[in-house]
Amino acid sequence: MKRLGRYSGYNLQTLRRDIIAGIIVGIVAIPLGMSFAIASGVNPEYGLYTVIIGGLLISLLGGSRFQIGGPTGAFVPILLGVVIQFGYQDLLLAGIMAGILLIIFGLLKLGSLIKFIPRPVVVGFTAGIAVIIFTGQIGNFTGIQAEQEEGFLQKMQALLAAVDTISMYSLLIAGVSLAAILLTPKILPKVPGALAGLILSTVVAVLFFQGQVATIGSVYGDIPSQLPQLQLPAFTLEKIIYLLPSAVAIALLGGVESLLSATVADNMAKTKHHSNRELIGQGVANIAVPLFGGIPATGAIARTATNIRSNAFSPVSGVVHCVFVLIILLLFAPYASAIPLASMAPILMVVAWNMSERKEVAHIIRMRTFDSFILIVTFALTVLADLTVGVGCGLLLAFVVFVKRMSTVLFVKDEQIHVKETDGVRMWQFEGPLFFGSTDILEEVVEKTINEEPDSLILDLQKVSYMDTSAEAALHKLVDHYEADDKQLLFLGVHGQPERLLHKTGLLAKVGEEYIVNKREEAVRICTS
Repeated sequence: MKRLGRYSGYNLQTLRRDIIAGIIVGIVAIPLGMSFAIASGVNPEYGLYTVIIGGLLISLLGGSRFQIGGPTGAFVPILLGVVIQFGYQDLLLAGIMAGILLIIFGLLKLGSLIKFIPRPVVVGFTAGIAVIIFTGQIGNFTGIQAEQEEGFLQKMQALLAAVDTISMYSLLIAGVSLAAILLTPKILPKVPGALAGLILSTVVAVLFFQGQVATIGSVYGDIPSQLPQLQLPAFTLEKIIYLLPSAVAIALLGGVESLLSATVADNMAKTKHHSNRELIGQGVANIAVPLFGGIPATGAIARTATNIRSNAFSPVSGVVHCVFVLIILLLFAPYASAIPLASMAPILMVVAWNMSERKEVAHIIRMRTFDSFILIVTFALTVLADLTVGVGCGLLLAFVVFVKRMSTVLFVKDEQIHVKETDGVRMWQFEGPLFFGSTDILEEVVEKTINEEPDSLILDLQKVSYMDTSAEAALHKLVDHYEADDKQLLFLGVHGQPERLLHKTGLLAKVGEEYIVNKREEAVRICTS
């Protein structure tokens, strides 16, 4: 992959490509923006504000050539939880705090850390989010009048308790929308299925079932045909403190999803993104969006892929998509009030189905390894508790499993400590990482050596790839013992990271330059001379 100039080779032909791609993505973004806002517990226009303001800044300031920013499904569980617990105004403040954190992440150059998040954790929380989004739309799909609850089990209980309020009109409208979403790509491949479903089901509702189903207008009021005035959410130190966990979760999830989206774009377009610039761009966007009443934004994988497939050339396509949505908002906002909530539910359900990673989930579970267990735990806790708990426990389990696996990597040839004795000389040959997870083996070596006390000792570290301070402490103990007994101890083949560590800790100086050698023959000669 190559890192191209964002606007290199730009001309009228490429501008035409960007305009067409931007309009196509804008058409896709309108129903998704409103749907994600409603699923997050806020008014639908706030999703459009996020598309316009957040998408514009992410395209202009981000580190990916083709990234399309806006509200996404991954945020829904977190944002809905904040709205239910603290309210919409505090959600705006949490979004600004998350933006500041994202800028800090970028300035600290943490963008490359995305590769250290294990795949089972990513798949687990993505599948969990998909389940939350899907089940969260059951009420709108069926017309069930249930109390809004925060927890998954509580939501399911509320739906079951109100099952007698199912509306056949809502089911019919939702069925029309779902059918259009699924069939349109087969009949009219160039028409976005979500838009077709939204328009067709709304027309059916207006012509035949007006007043029989809940609409955007009846639940949220009319959508204003303008951007809101710039305003700073009220904040206090107390609010900042209790919103900090939510802001951290929004920032981490936004960073991860945006970088995953940028990576997908790289693979599709054979380009290379700037991960830290992407985080900074996302941060600026998320500081600005709440000032206009919008919800947090991040890179949207599906819309970014649509942008590339539509033959976009530069970030101008992202700008065009924002301008297109703004024009639609200014000209046609009043008509959106007639859209039934049942029309929007299938859109989110299909999004959830597509993002569920069901094939990857099945593949990892069939492996029946520790990765399977990590995925299941991450998925279950994401659904039953929340995203922060799910990801946190998944990462902790992955860390424990990693340490356990790495502790078995340290070994000596023939799977035993290889000992050569010549005139009281003993050589220990290590291979693999020496770190806190494998110090029990190293401690065993140290104790055995101290007990048997050979006259000369050679520590062969030629194949030690990594060493931490726990291993260094064990080696220090051995060096101190030999120094106290005035016996010879040599280091053989210390290089790379272990050499730098032992140099910083002063252990190499303690051993002495003459007892640090690179050849086996030289070490044996020194010990036997």
